[in-house]
Amino acid sequence: MAANRVLVYGGRGALGCNIVQHFKSKGWWVASIDIVANEEANANVLVKLCESFTEQAEQVTADVAQLLGDQKVEAILCVAGGWAGGNCSSKDLYKNCDMMWKQSVWTSTISSHLAAVHLKQGGLLTLAGAKASLSGTSGMVGYGMAKAAVHQLCQSLAGKESGMPPGAVTVAILPVTLDTPMNRKFMPDADFSSWTPLNYIAETFFSWATGVGRPASGSLMQLTTSGGVTQAVPMH
Repeated sequence: MAANRVLVYGGRGALGCNIVQHFKSKGWWVASIDIVANEEANANVLVKLCESFTEQAEQVTADVAQLLGDQKVEAILCVAGGWAGGNCSSKDLYKNCDMMWKQSVWTSTISSHLAAVHLKQGGLLTLAGAKASLSGTSGMVGYGMAKAAVHQLCQSLAGKESGMPPGAVTVAILPVTLDTPMNRKFMPDADFSSWTPLNYIAETFFSWATGVGRPASGSLMQLTTSGGVTQAVPMH
């Protein structure tokens, strides 16, 4: 049986698949939490789509508890999320905001509770923020608000009374643009050398999960890529 275990929330997305592959290649037991199964994972928790946050949260929480039993995990990596544009005059404002809450705020909140229950002492929880949400996002208000909420949650989880296990660390990554097949499809003329490669994030998460170069809990780590070189720089 693999000694180390990790939950990847959003394990079927482009970044999630990369992370699942990377941790599996290092001999870790990997479980994916997503609306679609990841066939490469050791186990899958399938999220049922619904309009009620409490209903979805309770379903995922119960299914993870059934999967893990009394086993603890070294890391929970939440890379679920998505993007939607639109300002406050957009006819799709409400729909897009609703989608952003579900993809970023719901998943991050559920991940934080899973960490409180199932993460080992000294374990790692990562959340997916966005550099854009450090300031106003007038052309994508739902996205900006949702990601800003993730940043706030990350900082809250670093506090003494957060409910996180002793010594556990919560870190949010704040990328600009990820180098995914979908982004390349919709932005074919962009400068790909300024996009953050998925394998950089997978490798960084593995380092942090094994205690190498791990930032302080509550850190918001900006991912800046220039000329194909990526750096993770903490926000102060």
